[in-house]
Amino acid sequence: MDLLQQDQKKLGNNLDTVSIAVEAVMKPSVEMPASAVSVKGYDFNNGINHGAVIRSMITTGFQATSVGEAICEINRMINWRIEDDPSVPADDSLPDPDNPNAPPPPPPKCKIFFGYTSNMISSGLRESIRYLVEHKQVDVIVTSAGGVEEDFIKCLGSTFLASFNVPGKELRDKGLNRIGNLVVPNANYCAFEDWVMPILDEMLDEQKTKGTSWTPSKMIHRLGQKINDPSSVAYWAYKNDIPIYCPAITDGSLGDMIYFHSFRNPGLIIDIAADIRSINNHAVYAKKTGMVILGGGVIKHHICNANLMRNGADFSVYINTGQEFDGSDAGARPDEAVSWGKIKIEAKPVKVYADATIVFPLIVAETFAAKVEKLKAEQSK
Repeated sequence: MDLLQQDQKKLGNNLDTVSIAVEAVMKPSVEMPASAVSVKGYDFNNGINHGAVIRSMITTGFQATSVGEAICEINRMINWRIEDDPSVPADDSLPDPDNPNAPPPPPPKCKIFFGYTSNMISSGLRESIRYLVEHKQVDVIVTSAGGVEEDFIKCLGSTFLASFNVPGKELRDKGLNRIGNLVVPNANYCAFEDWVMPILDEMLDEQKTKGTSWTPSKMIHRLGQKINDPSSVAYWAYKNDIPIYCPAITDGSLGDMIYFHSFRNPGLIIDIAADIRSINNHAVYAKKTGMVILGGGVIKHHICNANLMRNGADFSVYINTGQEFDGSDAGARPDEAVSWGKIKIEAKPVKVYADATIVFPLIVAETFAAKVEKLKAEQSK
């Protein structure tokens, strides 16, 4: 083979290689459907409009889109009405025999189960949570022991900003307890003991003299009454008769107080069995249910498991930073709950991978708070 033929062969090989590369790089695309959504964020040339910034998140991508989807899902919970859903049988309950002439109750709405971990209350997110309860935007609450006691402790003393990096030994020497980049003076817990112990005495006395059967939710209801402080979540839950369930009531300072009380004035019984019947019945007898859950652990599972009793929630929003690779329930995506019957197969649940202290106030602004402000405006006309 002469040099010319060799060059031509090399050229042919090179052309083949180039054509493969061109074919790979210039891979043709299918035509996007008319329903496809273009990515677009907020343009600040339109001015500073915080509501518009939040509403633009749904087309921004990544977790911003998840925030937008969470807003849509919560608004579906809020706006659902039985008359708009032919798949749900009408309420066929009989009139109240004790008051047969009473007007019929309003049409059922979606029952919203709301859960949060204790760190949410330790943070400034407590004010957003209190707002929801104050304005009756949620129907059933589940939290941890810390989510109960930190609410009361904040009525007795302040929690302070600090740093994630303050050495534990230094804080311990000063009697300061760290929660992330927050600190709580131990004196606050001493004040909590002084406040709660007489109430535990009253509860024990009622148990002995009146036969009162205490459950965690009844105990929290009583504490909400006693705190008598409008800054408290539990106070508004008491005022608005919204149950707060706490399946792990002893796992925190409240548990410490119950332990100390068992030596000082023994005999108080707190029945968790009655509460599991109560929360499950809230789910079983609801026409539709929604779940909004900040964080993971026992509060997440307790709400999901109650909704298992009705073959799943209709609407669901999770907000947490948990990952599913370790098999934890805290990190499990909603689709895992679908497999257990805790979320309905036809539901469109949303998980937002984010720190709830950042995103939940934004979500509240475009959902619950928007509804409350709309009602206020209508009532003022």
